[in-house]
Amino acid sequence: MRIVSLSVDGVHQAAQRGLYDWLAEQDADIICLQDLRSLEPELDHPIFHPDGYYSYFFDSGTPHENGVAIYTRSQPKAIIFGMGFANGEDMYGRYLQADFERLSVGSLLAPVATDEASLEKKVQFFDDMQAHLQKISRKRRDFIFCGNWGMTHRRADVQNWQDHQDTPGFMRHEQRWLDQLFNEIGYVDAFRRVVKDTDEFTWWPSGTVGEGDGWRTDMQIVSHGLKNRIEYGAINKNVAFSSHLPLMMDYDLEV
Repeated sequence: MRIVSLSVDGVHQAAQRGLYDWLAEQDADIICLQDLRSLEPELDHPIFHPDGYYSYFFDSGTPHENGVAIYTRSQPKAIIFGMGFANGEDMYGRYLQADFERLSVGSLLAPVATDEASLEKKVQFFDDMQAHLQKISRKRRDFIFCGNWGMTHRRADVQNWQDHQDTPGFMRHEQRWLDQLFNEIGYVDAFRRVVKDTDEFTWWPSGTVGEGDGWRTDMQIVSHGLKNRIEYGAINKNVAFSSHLPLMMDYDLEV
């Protein structure tokens, strides 16, 4: 099973740059997109509903903000909107999940931290998310969470990391959050399971791929039972539809 995930900085712009033509060539079973910046009624054009896929969208209710999508060749048994956070922040076009027989695949867009207030909101979002991931880790079900996580785990995941130790996305509490997710709860960074290179980045805050310092904020994180089902991973550096690059992962799975 192949899953392609990408944060698009606006799906209409990405489409104009050839995103959907490229996706048609990738033989993906599931495609997860984030940061659509579009309301669902604005996505009624056929280009946003590729042949051979069931299409699902979750917008923020506010024009030009957030939004996630899942395309899947196999029809899900259920589509889940959000994670059930008490403050409802996960319902703001941030999380969409497709449930299959024994597997769930989610498309995640994390909040962005630009000042103290938004950093506090981001911290609360991930505190709530960790509680959710801890709870579902006990289920007899496998999970793959694809998305723009808005943070990195190790020095190898940030170009010139020395310059970014106080930058949101690479702050110590964010690294500790991922430490707990991987080391205590048992989830796995699928890409790092199969690729150990230190020059692999998915996002350029400059807004242009290759300009400034790169970050690996886009991940597919899987539940513990799938750690030995990860076959292949790659960041496609030959295309640029946004400030992020596509992440492609192959799993020894069927849905």
